[in-house]
Amino acid sequence: MTVRPLRDRRYVVETDGGTYVVALDAGTCTCPDHAIRGFRCKHLRRVAMEVTAGSLPAPDERVGVCAVCGAETFVPLDAGGSHLCARHGFEPGDVVRDRESDERLVVVAVTTARADTYRTEEDRTLDEYVTNAAYGAHEPVIEAVYADAVRPGRGVSDCERYAFPASRLVRPRRE
Repeated sequence: MTVRPLRDRRYVVETDGGTYVVALDAGTCTCPDHAIRGFRCKHLRRVAMEVTAGSLPAPDERVGVCAVCGAETFVPLDAGGSHLCARHGFEPGDVVRDRESDERLVVVAVTTARADTYRTEEDRTLDEYVTNAAYGAHEPVIEAVYADAVRPGRGVSDCERYAFPASRLVRPRRE
């Protein structure tokens, strides 16, 4: 069976016996087996397995492209802006390293704003800074604080936030 997502949250399943449309969230399939018996047919099960395995986007997702490496990734259906794959993405609380300064930072926010649209307090876009010239203007912006600024009595929310194009930050080297 070959399964492909459609733009309307449904999936096309092609088999030797025919081509059917599955609506996973509604639990329906256009195959005769499902229409006659009303049970979960093999096409519904196959789509569910592919979604669970991460091979297909869920009904509330669409296929996107990682702004750093171009790899296929799944993003919310109505999400705009730039996105990152699991390899290049970060979560708030992650400790990362700045490629330029080699300093450690703590991620506080992951945005979908692009570096060429994100404005700093100086009213400049992030991609205008010389230190960001080697990184993509199309990349999402990661907000972080310097790890050294976080100490007892001074939490992450008390520290000044800085913004970086996503590929400027990497996971720390293992020592």
